[in-house]
Amino acid sequence: MKKEDIWLVGCGQMAIDYIKVLDALKQPLKVIGRGEKAAALCEEKTGKAVIRGGLGSFLDANPLPCKCAIVAVNVDALAETTIQLINSGVKNILVEKPAGLNPYEIMAVRDAAISKGADIYVAYNRRFYAATLHAKRMIEEDGGLLSCNFEFTEWGHVIEGLTKDPGVKEKWFLSNSTHVVDLALYLAGKPQQLSCYTAGSLPWHPASSVFAGAGITDKGVLFSYQANWLAPGRWGVEVLTAHHRLIFRPMETLQVMHKGSVRIDPLEIDDSLDKTFKPGLYEQVSRFLAGRIEGFCTLAEQIDHWGYYCRMAGY
Repeated sequence: MKKEDIWLVGCGQMAIDYIKVLDALKQPLKVIGRGEKAAALCEEKTGKAVIRGGLGSFLDANPLPCKCAIVAVNVDALAETTIQLINSGVKNILVEKPAGLNPYEIMAVRDAAISKGADIYVAYNRRFYAATLHAKRMIEEDGGLLSCNFEFTEWGHVIEGLTKDPGVKEKWFLSNSTHVVDLALYLAGKPQQLSCYTAGSLPWHPASSVFAGAGITDKGVLFSYQANWLAPGRWGVEVLTAHHRLIFRPMETLQVMHKGSVRIDPLEIDDSLDKTFKPGLYEQVSRFLAGRIEGFCTLAEQIDHWGYYCRMAGY
């Protein structure tokens, strides 16, 4: 049976990464872009034709709605684009994180989805790393997590020089650092108690530059975190069971410390897909297309987490 086209909205680097995966899955698609420069570059890198003019122009032609769509546009256009797709009749949408610039945008997406009976998922691809999937199996075998710590230090000196749409860098924690926080909470559980502290500021991120906090999740897991955007550092998550300390640093790798030892060893796992494609993307997309949505971040979950995110960032 011939597969139906899906719509991929966006033609930047993230869209290019999606196209590589969709091609490998032999999934027919229509790529819908807006800017000529990005569209031409996308075509050059992927060999896929890009429909110009933006989603609104595309929908003006009243195409039959596709079964599935992926939204990979700039952060400031995520919510608007997703709502356009919902209103056009698309029932299954995977939208790049964080799905909107603020909770009002995400709640608008939720309301539109409810009114049209659409299912929307937020694309936190780190949930689908080979390292994450392996760690989840080890955690279950060990009887669950006891504690967790994580760091979401960003390189402020680099981010300062980036050109982004208005409002994006000012809320950088939401659009970028939540990659780390989402993975940690995905493994540890939903915070039931949370104490947050922030200090300092940056010209591009006036709310805060140093972060620390701790809490306990609905799984009884104690967790702590810290980050310093003025100092050297990197992303990382550590989760601890009664038998192992599992370390994601870099995030797409998994290292282990066994009970009774201080030696840290890399774990041999089959991460070939994460080396061939953007890490986590192949598994995420293949599950989404197959309707295997266990483990995906729902809009309800993202809205729930938004309050924690804002407290952690000092917004």
